[in-house]
Amino acid sequence: MDSLLAGRARDERDIAAIDFPALLRPGDRIVCGQGPAEPLTLTRRLMAQAEALPPVEVFVGPLLSGTFTPETVRVTPLRFSSFGAMAGAARLWAAGLLDVVPSHYSAFDAAVGAGDWRADVVLLQLAPPRGGGGYSLGLVNDYAGQAARHARLVIAEVNPDTPWTYDAALPGIIGTLVLVAAQHPPLDVPRSAMGATAQAIARQVAALVPDGATLQIGIGAIPDTVLSALSGHRELGIHSGVIGDGLVELISAGIVTNAAKGRDTGLTVTNAIYGGALARAHAHANPAVRVRPARDTHSHHVLGALNRLFAINSGLEVDLAGQVNAEMAGAAYVGGTGGLLDFARGAMASPGGRSIIALPSTARGGKVSRIVPRLSTVTVPKTDADMVVTEHGVADLRGATLKERVRRLIAIADPTFREDLERAACGDQGRGT
Repeated sequence: MDSLLAGRARDERDIAAIDFPALLRPGDRIVCGQGPAEPLTLTRRLMAQAEALPPVEVFVGPLLSGTFTPETVRVTPLRFSSFGAMAGAARLWAAGLLDVVPSHYSAFDAAVGAGDWRADVVLLQLAPPRGGGGYSLGLVNDYAGQAARHARLVIAEVNPDTPWTYDAALPGIIGTLVLVAAQHPPLDVPRSAMGATAQAIARQVAALVPDGATLQIGIGAIPDTVLSALSGHRELGIHSGVIGDGLVELISAGIVTNAAKGRDTGLTVTNAIYGGALARAHAHANPAVRVRPARDTHSHHVLGALNRLFAINSGLEVDLAGQVNAEMAGAAYVGGTGGLLDFARGAMASPGGRSIIALPSTARGGKVSRIVPRLSTVTVPKTDADMVVTEHGVADLRGATLKERVRRLIAIADPTFREDLERAACGDQGRGT
C-alpha cells in the first residue's frame, strides 16, 4: 500500500486497489460526501471490508442509498455521526447506531473548513476535469470538500456521469489524494408524489410569492408541489441550499430568469443539486449555475442583500407561539437543524423577503395535529417566526403579539383539533406562560 499512498495521485485506480483495513487507523473519522454525492464505489467497498476494519467513525449527511443500514452495519466496528438524521440516517438513529452533532449547517461547514473539526479520511465523488478546469465536486459543495484540505488521506471516485459545475473546484491544497474509477452512476433524487393536501398548501404558498422574488426552497413533497404551482409566475430568481428537477423546469420555461435578485444577476446559486438526470444535465458545464459552499449560500450577509428572498421550508411541528420543530418526532431524531434558521433569518433581512413554513395540519393519517400547544425541541424560535401555511390557510405572524399568534395559528389547524388547542392556550395564559 505504500506505493498507493506515495505522493499526489494522478491516474485513476481500480477499486480493487483500495484496501481500507490497511489504510484506516483506530479512531479515524471518515467523512463521506452526502446525498447524491455519496461516492457509492467507495462506500460499498468500505462496507465489503467492514468486518476487518479497526473501530472508526463515519460521518454522513442525508443517506439516499442503502449502503449504510442497521442491517448492514450492526455487526461491524463502524460508528456513525451526522449533522442530523435525514432520509436513511433516521433508521441508523432509531437503531442506536448514529449520534448527531447539533449545529447549523453553515456553522458546521465553517468549522470543518477552518480545521476546527477533525477529518482524518475523506471519501468524495468528483466530476472529471474539463477544459482548463480541474476536478469538480459536482453535485454538492459541502463540508466534505472543505474537510479534504485537512485530512490525512482523500480518496475520490471520478464519475463521468457527475456534472462538472462552476465554483465547485476540488480544493487545491490536499496532502494525499487517491483517485478511483467510479463503477456506479450518481444517485437520483426522485420527485415526490403531489397529493391533494400538498396541492392545497402549494396554492396558498404560490399566492404569497410575488413576481421577481428570489426563491430558496427545500426538497420533498411540499416543495416539489409548490414549484409546480409557480408556473404562472415571472422573473423569479434562485439562491438556495438545494435545487432539483422542479426548479430546472421553471428555468427551462423562462419563469426563472435570475434577473431581479440584486446580486448574482443571471445566476442560479445553490449548495447542492438534489435531482435526477434533468438537473444534472442542466448543471453540467453551465456557467449560469453556480454550486457554492455554505459560506456563500447560507451567509446572512449574502441572503440579506438579495431582493425579495422568499425562503420556503417545512417542519414537523409548529407551536402556538410560531416556533418550529424540524428535528424530533417524539423521541426520534428524524431531521436536523440544517440551514432552516439561516434562511429564515436571511429572508427576513432581505428587502421585501419573507420566511414561509409550509406543512400539513396533521400527521399519522390525521390522528395528530402538527399545530401544537408547545414544543420540546425548537429549531426556529418565536423571535424568527414569520408566515406559517397549512392546507387551511396562512398565519402571518410578523409583528403579531403572542395572543394574536395563538388565534391565527389555531385558525389554520385542522378543525378536529382547534377546540383542544384553544383550551390548551387558555390554560397557558392562565398560568402566565
